Amino acid sequence: MINKSLKELAQALATKQISSVELSTLFLDRIERLNPDINAFVTVDREKTLAMARAADARIAAGTAGPLTGIPVAQKDIFCAEGWTTTCGSKMLANFVSPYDATVIRKMHSEAGMVSLGKTNMDEFAMGSSNETSFFGQVKNPWDRTRVPGGSSGGSAAAVAARLAPAATGTDTGGSIRQPAALCNLTGLKPTYGVVSRYGMIAFASSLDQGGPMAASAEDCALLLNTMVGFDERDSTSLDRPVEDYARDLDKPLNGLRIGLPKEFFGEGCDAEVMAAVRAAIAEYEKLGATCVEVSLPNSHLSVPAYYVIAPAEASSNLSRFDGVRYGHRAAEYTDLNDMYCKSRAEGFGPEVKRRILVGTYVLSHGYYDAYYIKAQKLRRLIAQDFAAAFEQCDIIAGPTNPTVAYGLGEKTADPVQMYLGDIYTVAVNLAGLPALSHPAGFGAGGLPVGLQLIGKYFHEANLLGAAHQFQLAT
Repeated sequence: MINKSLKELAQALATKQISSVELSTLFLDRIERLNPDINAFVTVDREKTLAMARAADARIAAGTAGPLTGIPVAQKDIFCAEGWTTTCGSKMLANFVSPYDATVIRKMHSEAGMVSLGKTNMDEFAMGSSNETSFFGQVKNPWDRTRVPGGSSGGSAAAVAARLAPAATGTDTGGSIRQPAALCNLTGLKPTYGVVSRYGMIAFASSLDQGGPMAASAEDCALLLNTMVGFDERDSTSLDRPVEDYARDLDKPLNGLRIGLPKEFFGEGCDAEVMAAVRAAIAEYEKLGATCVEVSLPNSHLSVPAYYVIAPAEASSNLSRFDGVRYGHRAAEYTDLNDMYCKSRAEGFGPEVKRRILVGTYVLSHGYYDAYYIKAQKLRRLIAQDFAAAFEQCDIIAGPTNPTVAYGLGEKTADPVQMYLGDIYTVAVNLAGLPALSHPAGFGAGGLPVGLQLIGKYFHEANLLGAAHQFQLAT
């Protein structure tokens, strides 16, 4: 059962081959055995999980089940879930028990009837590309436990890769779903900005953050995305659009599909073995009937500097709420209110979060706002225009997800800029608000996974998932 797809699990539940309680117990036992080494989960509550599974079995028995009712799922610990500790990987929220459900959690549990296996580890406040900044310790890549799983959704990626869960939720601010999916050999999708509600998702950079699915295959991601999306009046950036079926293009052949290959993604800066795997995957798409055209994203080299001005600026603003007054960590000793703020924040935040708050506060400060923040927003517009121009020549843009395979734990922690440069292929998508997915594309150095990134036009998630599914059927 641990290697079955979501469709196969749904079939097994519907035909009473297995109950949700039995299925959930299977994964809970596996988590108990393997998680101490991998550190993918930070919170597991067997009783809560089995209560949800019993409720799901009752729904199946009553004939009121949905397509994924009773299927276990892992939740990134950035989504508030009522009665569960919600930490965001930080000491600041280490003891915070959420009084309400995020919209994504409500949709998956209350509406779809899925069963939560627990909350997964992540980079602190989603700031990181390696899942090494978590207060709860680093996550190990199941493919090689001396290496990083990618971040910030590294716990979700490691959980699915080690089959501690059949699927998981993640969030993507600059590649935090796609990059760990690539390094752990999964499929992960970042939807169009505004398609998945951000209500109850702890904010890092509000104009960039977006929740999405992580699973073994594109088909699984399509089914999971169907349960996550929808207009939410409690999120001012949620888009009011007709509900669609993201699995609708899965059987569509690839004849006539035009794949754009940006020359900027195929130059220097990518490991030779990663590039070889990416090119072999693209050749497979051509065998399936797609044609490739060269396109250009001339401002893509500016995406990392623009992102690392805009994201920290928004983080500086969003994280000001963690001041020790209403919730979160509060210093034990202080002399006055100001001292309480300073000590609580100094003790509660880790080094990477402090670094980004400092950068963000600096670029928003008087005298620097125009020089940095406004300039970065102008670059953001240029980057979005580049994509729009490229999409006049193609339907999908393809390239590497990550410039390297998974690197060693601790290898880049001393050089944050090296770590930031690893986001070169992913952050432009967030700046433009486009949908993109990463799917497995073979293996590089040491037999480690390589990901291929597919970028689509706004609201063309079904198109991306369909293309990836056809590739996965063939390979």
